[in-house]
Amino acid sequence: MINKTFPVILILLALFACSKKEKQSPKSELVQRLEGFFYNTDFVVIPDATFKVADYGAVADGKTVATEAIQKAIDAAAKAGGGKVIFEPGTYLSGALFVKSNVELNIGEGVVIQAIQNNDHYPRKWTRIAGIEMEWPAALINVYDEKNVRITGKGVIDGNGRYWWNKFWGDPKYSGGMWGEYKEKGIRWAVDYDCERVRPVVIWESEDVLLKDFTVKRAGFWTVSLTYSSRVHVDGLVVRNNIGGHGPSSDGIDTDSSKDILVENCDIDCNDDNLCIKAGKDADGLRVNRPAENIVYRNCITRAGHGLLTLGSETSGGMRNIEVYGLEADGTNIGIRFKSAKVRGGLMENIHFHDIKMKNVANPFHFELNWYPEYSYCNIPESIPEEEIKDRWRVLSQRVEPEEKGIPEFRNIKLSNIVVEKAKRAFYANAYPEKPIHNIHWENILVEAEESGKLSYASDWTMKNVQLKTASGKPIELIECTNIQQPELIKTNAAPKQEERKLTLDEQFRKINFKAELVIIPVNPTEIQALVNGDTTLYSKEFVVHILKEENANMHFYEPLGDGFYQSKVEISTQNQGKLIEIKGQKEHDYTIEVIRKTKPKKVNGADKWSYDENTRKVIIEKSGKSFSLQIEN
Repeated sequence: MINKTFPVILILLALFACSKKEKQSPKSELVQRLEGFFYNTDFVVIPDATFKVADYGAVADGKTVATEAIQKAIDAAAKAGGGKVIFEPGTYLSGALFVKSNVELNIGEGVVIQAIQNNDHYPRKWTRIAGIEMEWPAALINVYDEKNVRITGKGVIDGNGRYWWNKFWGDPKYSGGMWGEYKEKGIRWAVDYDCERVRPVVIWESEDVLLKDFTVKRAGFWTVSLTYSSRVHVDGLVVRNNIGGHGPSSDGIDTDSSKDILVENCDIDCNDDNLCIKAGKDADGLRVNRPAENIVYRNCITRAGHGLLTLGSETSGGMRNIEVYGLEADGTNIGIRFKSAKVRGGLMENIHFHDIKMKNVANPFHFELNWYPEYSYCNIPESIPEEEIKDRWRVLSQRVEPEEKGIPEFRNIKLSNIVVEKAKRAFYANAYPEKPIHNIHWENILVEAEESGKLSYASDWTMKNVQLKTASGKPIELIECTNIQQPELIKTNAAPKQEERKLTLDEQFRKINFKAELVIIPVNPTEIQALVNGDTTLYSKEFVVHILKEENANMHFYEPLGDGFYQSKVEISTQNQGKLIEIKGQKEHDYTIEVIRKTKPKKVNGADKWSYDENTRKVIIEKSGKSFSLQIEN
C-alpha cells in the first residue's frame, strides 16, 4: 500500500530547508526594511575608547559587591562621549546597572554578572509589568531612555532567581510563599505584581539597541523585556532558566508595545512563553494604547517552555505587521499560541507564521481568548480591608467600559509551510460570538497528532494543502463556527486504542473501597470519575463529595489552575469525628456534599442549603466557594 503522506512530508521538509537559505526565499518588505536598519554598518556605532571595570574598583570574586564600580565605568564612558566597558573573567556580584547612550557593555567569555538576591539593590523605576504601568524594582541590566547602546559578548547574565522563585511560591514549589498567602485571600491575580521579582534585562523607552551573543540564566521573572522601544536587534542570545528549579513566569524574550524589532538566532529554555509579543493589559493597556508592530522573530529554537511564539496575553494596544519564521520547537508545551481575555481588547492582524518545525509539542496551534480566568479577571474581595488595597490593585480591577471594548479580535493571520510531529491535540481555538477568530489562512501544513482538536467561535478559515494525520481520522470538532475548511484527514495505520467501559459510580466506590477503607470520595461529574489521593481531573463547575463514615480523614486531588500547565491542589478533610468538614482550593465550585449520618442533625453551619434524606440516611449539603468550613451539629 502506498503511503500518501510520505511525498508531502518530503515536500514540506524541503520547503522548510529552503527557508533557511536566505537567497532561495524571497524576503518580505518588512524583513528587508528591518535588515536595512540592523545590518547597516551605521547601526549602533560605539567609539573605540575602552573602560575597564577593574580600574574603577570592581572585584570578580563572586562575593564583593561590584555595582558601584561597574556603574562608575559605565558613567565614565558616557561622559567621555561613549566607549566600551570591559570585564576581566570572573563573577561580579551586582545590583541594578544602567547602561547609557553611546556605551557598549561587553560581557566577555568567562564573565558572569550575577544578581544580588536583595531588592534593596534595585531602585524602584516607573515601568510596565505584565501589561500594567507601575513602580517596580529595576532590572539587573537596564537601558532606560537611552539611544545607541550595545550589550554584547559571550559571557553570562545570571538572574540568580531562586530567591525570587521561593518568595513567590515557597520551597518546595506550591508549598506557600506569597502565592499561597494571596490564594487564601482570593487575590491570586495580584501576586505577580506584588512579589516584585527582579528581571535580568530591560530595555525601556529606548532606541537603536543591540543585544548580542550573551547567555541569560535563572531569571527571577521575565528574562529580556523590550518595552516602548524602537529599532532593537536581539541576535544570538541563549536563555537557560530551568537551572536548579523552575521559576514562575520566566518568559524568554518579550517584545512589549515596541516597534521595528528583529529577534533572531536565539535558543530559549524557560518556564513560560519562550518568545512573546505583548501590548498592555485591560483598562490600563487600552489607556496607553501602544501597539506592538513591525516585528520579526526568526531562526530561533525553543526547548522547555509554554510557547514557541505567543501573542498575548496582554493584547490591549493591538499587534500588527509581524512575521515569524525559521523557528523550531523541541518539546515546548505549545507551539503558536494566542492568549487574551474578555477585558483585554486589542486588534491583532497582518501576521504571518511560516517555515516552522515542531516536534513533541503537545499543542502546536492553541488559541485561547478566555485565558486563565482566575488570573485574567481581577476582582478585589469585600473581605480585604480598604486600607490594605494597593493602588495597583485598583488599576488591575478597573472595569473596561463599554464592555465590548474589552473583547480582543484576531484576524488576517496566515500560517504556511509548517511541519508538526508527535503532537497531542492538533488544533484548538476558543474566541467569542461577538468577535470570532476570523480570516485565518493555512497553507502547506502537515500535522501528526493523537487527536484533531476543537474550534469554538471561529469563522472564515481556509486550508490549502493542509494534512492532518490521526489514528481516529476524525475531523476537527466545530462549535458555533462558520465557513471553516477542514484539513485533509489521513488515518494512520496504528489501530485506535480500545476504550475501556466506564465504571458506574457504585462500581468505582466498591473498587476503591476494596483497595482502601476511604472515608472521603470526591466525584467530578464532567468526567464521571471518582477520585483518590493525588488524582488529577478536568475542571468542573459542579462537584460532588461523598463522606462515607463519621471519622477523621484527609484527601486531596489536583485540577488545572488555568494556564494549562500548572495544577491546583484541592484538599478535603473531616475532623471531630466527621462533624467538621473543610475544603480548601483555588477554583470556584458548586459543591454537593453527601454525608452519611444515622440521624438528622440539628443544623449545618456554613451551608448555603442543606437537607436530610431519611431513606438513604444522608445529609445533603450545597455550598459554593473555593475554601470553606462546614460544621454539623447534632
